[in-house]
Amino acid sequence: MTSALVICTGGGIGDVLLATPVMRALRASYDEVVALTAPAHREVLEHDPDLAEIWTDDVPFARQVARIRARRFDASVTTWATARSAALPFFGGVGVRAGQARRAYSALFTRRVVVRSELGDRATHWTQILLDFARALGCDTRDATPVFNVPAGARASSRQLLAARGVGDAYVVLHPTRGIAAARERWPVARLAELARALGAAEGVPVVVTGAGGDRAIADAVAAAGGAISIGGATTLGEFGAIAAGARAVVAMDSGPMHVAAATGAPTLGIFALQSDEPDRWAPLGPRTAVLRATYPCPPNHRKETCPDFACVAALDVPRILASVRALHARGGG
Repeated sequence: MTSALVICTGGGIGDVLLATPVMRALRASYDEVVALTAPAHREVLEHDPDLAEIWTDDVPFARQVARIRARRFDASVTTWATARSAALPFFGGVGVRAGQARRAYSALFTRRVVVRSELGDRATHWTQILLDFARALGCDTRDATPVFNVPAGARASSRQLLAARGVGDAYVVLHPTRGIAAARERWPVARLAELARALGAAEGVPVVVTGAGGDRAIADAVAAAGGAISIGGATTLGEFGAIAAGARAVVAMDSGPMHVAAATGAPTLGIFALQSDEPDRWAPLGPRTAVLRATYPCPPNHRKETCPDFACVAALDVPRILASVRALHARGGG
């Protein structure tokens, strides 16, 4: 029996989710595919049909190496390389190891892949860039759509959560944050609250504002000022996926939850507010998706990690967002 290991221990929710097509590509050639990820991201992969097992990287290096060596993997792919994630399959005795080229630790890989974006490619989607690692092993897939299967338990608990807040079957989801901890204190709440109010009026249904635990204050503030309902910090990732899948539309800032919503099949509009956001690379992928590209004239040095004021978010074109949601409905997304 042949087996392959996919190491995706770095990045965020979106980075791990966008690696699922790699697992699909490997599964076509290997009997079993095992994923090794961070404990916080296990839920992203828990119901991926292409995975035989999910391991978490929460044990000492020597113990993880021993576990890999005992499994006798035929090949490995490291999608987000660090010194540790490059060394694990090397010392674990994996014979064929695909990973990034042009790194201090790249000698630990037997198949070294140059990441296209490092050569100036700004148009190729990240899923295709990650699939280059699988292609280095002779594996590929025509379907590069990420997978996020919502568990039945999450569907039931999410219905209870919404019902407890007076939300029925018809609603719109607004995910107003993008997981940048340093930006929380200066995140523009007023325009996002205006967007929530406008979405509710245009759709004629409640607007449910979502957010991770650390973003609960933002979600609560947007909902309070926008006449919406906050469930910030109240859901698991699976429950968020269930709520997104049942929504008339999901409007989300560029974020991991945006990718989750799209992968569930929800009509998803991704907002890329900064000029540096690169929507071609990070667009949500799914059967019913669209992107709102930046129009605000950001200074060249304003990136999401360093932007001092997020003026682009404060200047979001609400009518343009509403028109994009209507276009999603017109394509069968309502």
